[in-house]
Amino acid sequence: MRSEKVEAMREQIISGPIVKTLLLLAYPLIINRLVQVLYNLTDTYWLGKLGRDQLAAPGTAWPLVWFFMSIGMGFATAGFAFVSQYVGAKEYEKANRAAGALYSLMMLFAVGVGLFGVVSAPYLLAFMNVSDTVYPYALSYTRVIFAGIPFSFTLFAFNFLLRAIGDTKTPVKINVGTVLLNLVLDPFFIFGWGPFPELGVTGAAVATMLSNSLGSVIGGYLLFKGRVGIHLSLETLKPDRHFYGRIFRVGIPSSVGSSTTALGFVILARIIFTLGAEFGNADVAFATYSITNRLTNFMFAFSDGISMAMGTMVGQTVGAKLYDRAKTIAERTMLINFTILGAGTLLFIFFRVTIFKFFINDPAIIAESAKVVKYFAASLPFFGIFSAVNNVFQSAGHTKKSMTLGIIRLWGIRLPLSYGLGVLMRDTAGIWLGMGLSNFLGAVIALAWFLRGSWMVRIIEEGASKS
Repeated sequence: MRSEKVEAMREQIISGPIVKTLLLLAYPLIINRLVQVLYNLTDTYWLGKLGRDQLAAPGTAWPLVWFFMSIGMGFATAGFAFVSQYVGAKEYEKANRAAGALYSLMMLFAVGVGLFGVVSAPYLLAFMNVSDTVYPYALSYTRVIFAGIPFSFTLFAFNFLLRAIGDTKTPVKINVGTVLLNLVLDPFFIFGWGPFPELGVTGAAVATMLSNSLGSVIGGYLLFKGRVGIHLSLETLKPDRHFYGRIFRVGIPSSVGSSTTALGFVILARIIFTLGAEFGNADVAFATYSITNRLTNFMFAFSDGISMAMGTMVGQTVGAKLYDRAKTIAERTMLINFTILGAGTLLFIFFRVTIFKFFINDPAIIAESAKVVKYFAASLPFFGIFSAVNNVFQSAGHTKKSMTLGIIRLWGIRLPLSYGLGVLMRDTAGIWLGMGLSNFLGAVIALAWFLRGSWMVRIIEEGASKS
């Protein structure tokens, strides 16, 4: 793995100007996030032309898909921590072996998840209490997305590995290309333009699967040809029981945390459908939730990009035992995130009606969105703090802390409050209030835990050399 480019980036990360380096690593990730959000917004726009039920289908499917993907993502997070810390400690060969072991593990796991998801989709949607009008659209969409999961997983692995060594530009080029392809294919498969079949909601899923497949193939080609900082081969892909054991020790808490978070959003969807039906209209409530997610994802594109760049810097500085620098990097990231999300929240509040009407001019959904602004929007800047701390814990390899933090925010605060306040207020406004309170209280708990400093210990063996 050792190359002048990787070494130069390492030196900048562990000793260069913090904000400048953070932004240098972050801007490609922000561009990547924005392009992905652009796709999600466009997807929502096209499906909104079909109707309220079709628009809600992807929002129903993705919590399920993300639940299973998040299990594998936990191991990707562990692999990221090992690779970045090995690079920080100048143990480049160990970093390359760790990369190979992670990639092969992700490939095996993804095939199993894809097969299981395709078969179990009807039962999973029934568990969510999806309305009869949305169910057929959600089922076809979910099955196609699950069929493409092996490609999505390996593309994620490619992104994690290159980000770990400080290369945030190469994955973004591939991701932007796949998303742009997705944007182009979407209306052709949805509406049957030209020679393409008219597949409706299923067409959006087909476009996503085909685009991810192409990106995965390109990423794999670059890794195996050694044209990026990591060079995989059949030798590095061989199962390594010792290292797999280490990945599992670090990755299982992250997988549990990620999957329980994803499962929590499945439960949240059930709560929205259930209370929406009891105190109003289930489809209106969930369609509003789906559009709100798309809008907040646009805002989080900036903060997530900065948090991921921070993760690379924290991983390598912890690997080099520069703990005070890692803490300073994290604190500045939190401040930047809070500022960005604060500005985004103001725009969301002022232009709410115009934004929602762009997607679907439904008076009931516009009215529901007023509750979003009143009870939920102000909490978004605090989620930026929570997200940054969670990323610090994961990048340092302290995945039990990130697991516990995620479970507290979602299962300990959000779900009980969203359901309880919804029932108490006899209005979907209670759901939004519960979600808002979980962001604020989660940020307070996360910040207090971060300041204790118990995460300032690296996870790689002490035989690794210092910087």
